[in-house]
Amino acid sequence: MNDTQPIWTPSASSAAAAPMAAFMESCNSKYGMEMHCYADLHAWSTDNREEFWSEVWDFCNVKGERGARALVDVGEMREAQFFPDARLNFAENLLASASSADAIVFRGEDKAADRWSWDRLRAAVSQLQQAYTAMGIGEGDCIAAMMPNMPETVACMLAAASIGAIWSSCSPDFGEQGVLDRFSQIGPKLFVACDAYWYGGKKQDLSEKVPAIAARLGAPSVIVHYAGDAKDVARKIADSRTLEDFIAPYRAEAPTFTRLPFSHPLYVLFSSGTTGVPKCIVHSAGGTLLQHLKEHRLHCGLQLGEKLFYFTTCGWMMWNWLVSGLASGATLCLYDGSPFAPDAKVLFEYAEAEHFAIFGTSAKYIDALRVSGLKPATHDLASLRLIASTGSPLSPDSFSFVHECIKEDVHLASIAGGTDIISCFVLGNPLQPVWRGEIQGAGLGLAVDVWDDAGRPIRHGKGELVCAKAFPSMPIMFWNDPNGAKYRAAYFERFDKVWCHGDFAEWTEHGGMVIHGRSDATLNPGGVRIGTAEIYNQIENMEEVVEALCIGQEWQGDERIILFVRLASGIALDDELILQMKARIRHQASPRHVPAKIIAVNDIPRTRSGKVVELAVREVVHGRTVRNREALSNPEALALFTGLEALST
Repeated sequence: MNDTQPIWTPSASSAAAAPMAAFMESCNSKYGMEMHCYADLHAWSTDNREEFWSEVWDFCNVKGERGARALVDVGEMREAQFFPDARLNFAENLLASASSADAIVFRGEDKAADRWSWDRLRAAVSQLQQAYTAMGIGEGDCIAAMMPNMPETVACMLAAASIGAIWSSCSPDFGEQGVLDRFSQIGPKLFVACDAYWYGGKKQDLSEKVPAIAARLGAPSVIVHYAGDAKDVARKIADSRTLEDFIAPYRAEAPTFTRLPFSHPLYVLFSSGTTGVPKCIVHSAGGTLLQHLKEHRLHCGLQLGEKLFYFTTCGWMMWNWLVSGLASGATLCLYDGSPFAPDAKVLFEYAEAEHFAIFGTSAKYIDALRVSGLKPATHDLASLRLIASTGSPLSPDSFSFVHECIKEDVHLASIAGGTDIISCFVLGNPLQPVWRGEIQGAGLGLAVDVWDDAGRPIRHGKGELVCAKAFPSMPIMFWNDPNGAKYRAAYFERFDKVWCHGDFAEWTEHGGMVIHGRSDATLNPGGVRIGTAEIYNQIENMEEVVEALCIGQEWQGDERIILFVRLASGIALDDELILQMKARIRHQASPRHVPAKIIAVNDIPRTRSGKVVELAVREVVHGRTVRNREALSNPEALALFTGLEALST
């Protein structure tokens, strides 16, 4: 592979036609500047945040009263205020369109399909907001939902936002305790759940789990029909109705919107919770809206009427990111279920049929496609111009796979940020090339950098990913954290007054970034920090390996690297294969990266968004308790790492 040339370069015409180019020209004209490239624009956006975020507001046609001030920042990031005089409503901005055109297209595996027009969506929101208000839900009240990624979920969220209520969701595959660990902390005034859902071609019944959760939450419930019997589930719950009965008394009218302060709470999102009870992270309506508009309109170039798809569940922040596409007038393409049911072609058949402009997914999905041998390039993806990947670092070989086997001329944007900021710190942009294995760069308006342990910026070498200036989508608070101690400990304990994100990263010679994994999972043999992704990039591209997980084991006063591998069917981990793996790591990474032990396991534990959980495995290996197994999609896999004889020698 020739890495002396970019893997993709925008054509002069596509770069000129990008909304980001129009935005840059508008700023040049207004402020008498001569910005010519993305680096110029990014530097201006971080040096002049008041002007930049004001221009984003205007360029993206935010509905609301902006007020006189765009930023009050006295140097303490947590105390910065964006648009402190503004009034807006999140739902009003997402429901600006009104027509018979598609607002949402839905597929639930091959078992269900639906289309909602803008008019149908607005009508549903109108009925729901009336029903919420009638039961006494108002500003600052929480609505919790355990729902599939379906149109009704979007409508329920928008209705909550329209009246100033706070929305929080998870997917229905969460275990009972996992749901309660999240929602019991926020005391919802309403619990919304479905009757059943499809996954892997099978109906997953919720007729016992939903009543059990509802009883323990002690909140009124609304049961949404999907794959089961909503009336039967509702009968099992005190103070419960089906969605149909809930909205039946109310006539669909034009929805109304309560304009509230920019910092009014919109969402409660949860940390993964793999090392304890999940943290409740509260995000604002204005910060979420402005940051998502910037990412959609400028970084993704999202245009009115385009089809936006992201493979996600309602328990991952990418659902919140996806739904905001409505604010740009895009049509959301929702999918619920397994991306391999009935087979690996399902999402590309969906993309072909609906003419996706943007296809978003996880790095793990792309890697699984590569292992499956599927060649999606056989599908007609002429409309597809951007593929976005997140969830974990995208390996260099996966970059190559996308261009060789999905679509040759497509903008591939690896992106990274997270639940903490409900958006991205680093992502793609349409004005500059993509280099294999690299994220294109920092997001506009975000003073992203890499610092060493002493808090000094470094341009060469690995360090902590930080953001040195306040930005709109910082959490407004953690729930049940009255003095802000949990908030400070999460992001500001490492470096005073500077956001430390917990990613181990480095700049590239092209101005891009490589993320080597989470800082708290960084390996440290002999005092040298090594990112787990540096090892995964070598091992997971071997045809014998399906996936891998790496930890540091405390050993004889130091730390040694242990590599666990899940092998392809019919492959045995013999001495020859171990030598091949170690040689590949030694030659492609360094001798320091070579694991002391390589051990085969039948499964690797993952979060519900598909991330491998190094920390949980490390706890098991060291005989410590994993406190929140409910956060995992396959908690039974942890037992495979208990009492391994190989780890005692």
